[in-house]
Formats: sequence, structure tokens, C-alpha cells
Amino acid sequence: MRGSLQSYRKVSLESEIAVASPHRVIQLMFNGALERLAQGRFAIEQNNLEAKGLYINKAIGIITGLKNSLNMDAGGDIAGNLDRLYDFSLRKISEANINNDPQALDDVSAILREIKEAWDAIPADKHYITANKEPA
Repeated sequence: MRGSLQSYRKVSLESEIAVASPHRVIQLMFNGALERLAQGRFAIEQNNLEAKGLYINKAIGIITGLKNSLNMDAGGDIAGNLDRLYDFSLRKISEANINNDPQALDDVSAILREIKEAWDAIPADKHYITANKEPA
């Protein structure tokens, strides 16, 4: 049953990404990173090293994707600040992994939640600006 639920979630997420605006894709990435950090934290608390490694690596991959999505030429100071926050977050996650430190994951989660809240506050009529197209 658990495998079927995971398969459904994966297909549902892939379907949503296929039709999502670039803005929505970033929202989904934030959601995924926060979920993986919470799962990594739980794995640390349960002393489940295999799960910890899996979830922390997934969070690292998502945050790296967020970092790589920055347009440093057009993004100005905001892109530079986000780049530094993502670098800090990646270092903090690595420290959490090495030291089995759930607080470090909480610190990163707090940073990502704050960025996500700002991203979510962008008005809908501005969601397509980064894609250089207008909504259909």
C-alpha cells in the first residue's frame, strides 16, 4: 500500500510540474526541500543513518536546484543575497549531516520558510515575468 501511495504522489507531482509556471515550480521546490529537511530531522532523531543520508541528499539536491535557477545577470542584489543564503544553507546541512545535528536542519528550514513566504507573496500577475512570457 505504501509503495502505491508513493507512486501516486510521484505521478501527481510530475503531472503538476509538467503544466506548472516557473513560479509554481519554485514553490514546489521549496515545499520539497522543507519536507526533506523535516524527514532528515526525524531520521536523525530516530538514529536512522540510511534515511538521514537519503533525505539530506535530496534536500541538498533541491537547494542546489534553487541556487542554479537564480539569474545572476538580471537578479541584481536579490539574486546575490539568495545565492549566499543557499550557500550558507548547503554548508549548514552538511554540518547537520556530519554532526547529526537536528538544530542545524531547523535553522535551514527557517531560512527556506522565510524565502518561500516572500516567494508566495508575489502577486499572480507577476508569476510569468521570469519566463519572459505572459499568462495564457
